[in-house]
Parts: sequence; structure tokens; C-alpha cells
Amino acid sequence: MKAQGPLWRLRVPATSESEEAVSELLGRLFGQSAVTHRNTVSGKVSVSIFLSRKAGFNRTRRRELRSGLQELRELGLDPGQGGIRLSQVASQDWATSWKKHFKPWAAGPSLLVKPSWSRIKPLKGQAVMVLDPGLSFGTGQHPTTRFCLKQLARLRLNVGKASLLDMGCGSGILAIGAALLGYARVEAFDFDPDCVRIARANARNNGVDARIRISRRDLTLMPPEAERRFTVVCANLIHDLLISERRRILSRVQPGGWLVLAGILKEQFPAVEAAYRREGWVLKRGRTEGEWRSGLFVEK
Repeated sequence: MKAQGPLWRLRVPATSESEEAVSELLGRLFGQSAVTHRNTVSGKVSVSIFLSRKAGFNRTRRRELRSGLQELRELGLDPGQGGIRLSQVASQDWATSWKKHFKPWAAGPSLLVKPSWSRIKPLKGQAVMVLDPGLSFGTGQHPTTRFCLKQLARLRLNVGKASLLDMGCGSGILAIGAALLGYARVEAFDFDPDCVRIARANARNNGVDARIRISRRDLTLMPPEAERRFTVVCANLIHDLLISERRRILSRVQPGGWLVLAGILKEQFPAVEAAYRREGWVLKRGRTEGEWRSGLFVEK
């Protein structure tokens, strides 16, 4: 992967307790994966992303980042001591640093996720998603994304013709994975136009753009009752949106289908689970990793 021009490193302080939450916050705001650095001498932790333009960290993004960090504090997570730093870095240092942190991983026997520089070979019949981190791709490294991809792979083995709707698609990883796994109809949307642009580019890079419909949409403005329904719906959204818009979300799952909810701090998960239980949906499979909990739901 070759980077063009100067690069800017946005570094945010964190702690061992909050590093995953800070990484998720940065990923949500900037549509890319973050990398964690831990000083072995001082024990200090920081989380960083890399930007192609200094203007990418504008006043709006700065305000959103500070607001997100304050929300973590209110949830009892210590984001860490020190200020937010933006500094220019050499592009070759950036490209090399990613290779130290991102390794191939399998979302089950049917899907391998790997960076372009990896020489690992897929198993027989295993689809390959090539993701390079940084300026245009998330990498599926976050626990919530891994959970979603693994559920998509597992469900695809158990059903015939399947379809997917990815709500809050970010950089498009889940939609790309579904297309590679053979889902017959794949749609995805995000409110952020940058995420839509990136997701479309990422789908092209993996050769599945003709099989995915990606659009910019606001969940809160979508019709309460869906015109079309899907075998699987993935909603990787903030917990209050999952709760307030649960009926819009559920109306898009076809009878007998599955709902995957992710992006939820473990302290917030009981409220989300209770809200969906009131609508007649129960947790079929859940996973807690670090500060995050995700779940696969089915109708009673």
C-alpha cells in the first residue's frame, strides 16, 4: 500500500480499560480503523488514526471527538490523561507501522480477511476479503465487526438464498463480506456521505460493487414499515438509536430472519436487550469482548 503526500497522525490518550472504546469512537467519526500504542516503559496508552489532509480534523470533528470522549467519562470509562495531538508523519513510517498491527483472520471456514501484503493462502472454498488499513479501509479488527462477520458466515451456511441489510455500514466491511459469502441481495446505508463514498470504493476494490447497493440514508427518516425485508439485518449503531428506532429496524427483518446488533458497550447492552424483548425478540447468541457486547437476536 502506497500513501501519497504528507500524512497526519491524530493521537488520542487512552487507558487499558478504554482503548477499545476510544478506537471505536475514532472509527465511527473518521470511517477507518485505529491503531493502539502502549509505551512499555511508562505504561501510557494512546490510540491513533492517520489522515491524508490536516483539514480532515476540522472544528466539527474536533467537537464531535471531545463530545464522544466526555460521553465515555460519563459511562465510567477513563479516556486517559493528556491532550489530543495532530502531527505530521513520514508516509513510509505510516505504511510500515500498519503492517505490525494487522494480521489475517478467519471469520469461520468460509471467509478469510487479510491485508494485501499477506501471503497466507485461503482454505479450499474460502472467500477472501482484502482490506488494507488506514486512509480508506476499516479492517474488521474491532470486536463488534468481527462478531458481525462471523454471524454472517455462520448464518450463510445454515440458509439457502439469503439477503443482508447493513445499517450504519461505515467502510462497508459487512456488506462486502456478505457479497463474498454469496448473499443473493446485499444493501447497505450510512448517514455519513464520506462513509458511503468509502464503502463504494472498497466494494469496487474487492470486485463486488455490482452486487451491493450502497446509499446515504437517515434511519430516523426512513418509512416506519419497510417495503422490502431481509434474511439478515445488521445494525452496528449507538445504543440509544438502536432503542429509539427499534421498530424501524425490526420491520426490515423478514419473518424467520435474524437481527445482529453491535457497537454496544456492555453496560448499555441490558437496556438494548430489554427493549427488543418487549418487541418479541430474544437473544440467541451473544459475545462480550473487552468493553463491548454484541448479540444475535431472533423472534420468539
